[in-house]
Amino acid sequence: MYGFEALWFNIKDGYLDGVVRGHRSGLLTTADYNNLCQCETLDDIKLNLTGTDYGPYLANEPSPLHTTTIVDRCTEKLVDDWNKMRANADEPLGEFMDYCTYGHMIDNVVLIVTGTLHERDVHELLEKCNPLGMFDSIATLAVASSMRELYRLVLVDTPLAPYFSESLSAEDLDEMNIEIMRNTLYKAYLDDFAAFCRRLGGATAEVMGGLLSFEADRRALNITLNSIGTELTRDDRRKLYSNFGLLYPHGHHELAAAEDFDQIRSAMEKCPPYQAIFTKLGFGESQMLDKVLFEEEVRRLCDTFEQQFHYSVFFAYMRLREQEIRNIMWIAECVAQDQKIRINDGIVYLF
Repeated sequence: MYGFEALWFNIKDGYLDGVVRGHRSGLLTTADYNNLCQCETLDDIKLNLTGTDYGPYLANEPSPLHTTTIVDRCTEKLVDDWNKMRANADEPLGEFMDYCTYGHMIDNVVLIVTGTLHERDVHELLEKCNPLGMFDSIATLAVASSMRELYRLVLVDTPLAPYFSESLSAEDLDEMNIEIMRNTLYKAYLDDFAAFCRRLGGATAEVMGGLLSFEADRRALNITLNSIGTELTRDDRRKLYSNFGLLYPHGHHELAAAEDFDQIRSAMEKCPPYQAIFTKLGFGESQMLDKVLFEEEVRRLCDTFEQQFHYSVFFAYMRLREQEIRNIMWIAECVAQDQKIRINDGIVYLF
């Protein structure tokens, strides 16, 4: 088994260079993106990915290609890389890497339960699940008709079990309660992940503290945006916000009371790091908020590689690869729909 130092130097010699300078490891260079943006067909995209780490995963895919095929093969490459590192990780790095995937498990649970509510086929839903968040009993989620049954039949034997207690008060699995369940699980997960990183101490606690605080604040922002005009009360909103972050606690009180985007913006801009983010948005440009937040996240993730000997590089590596796959998906969709003029609107560059 490799200890942390051995895995770090593996990352440092290969994957770290990939993040910072675009060499190897599936992280695309500026030249790669320029070539992809010039593609006229999805087969051209496949050809341009041949010289990257994604090449072998796309090599045997026949024409005509679909965007979903390209994304699935790129995701398969990421999952294989992640599982290989996880299999060779000593503790507590292994536990840290498990924590990195719990968010994907939560998203998969919500996907299955929501799809079942709309009478979608379970096998079709399983194909849409993120492979980084799969667990043995996930297919049986479809039989649950209440929160308690969902917990008793399925989730009690998963790492999500400790996070589920606050969701058990809601019996019905309707759309509102499912969304509340998602945010309640994420709150408990982020609080627990942050506490785990603090116990690890050192640079890991410092760097991950910043990354998780940003994630907690972004979720608070999105919860507020998505709950405007719904029956969710101020107290309901506040209960879904994490118990840490730059906005905690005073920013949470203002967000909970916000009734439109301008009030949300005012609350966020009182926190200096987020003031700089919102200056990139003109008034009334809330639709660009997601991209601006992704750009800020990528900047923070790349900064993790400026320090050595901490576990945060594994979290950053996974998130950067996921953003890269989102970039490839956006480019492929623009090409497939003959909307190349919009390509640069959705790409978040990794350098």
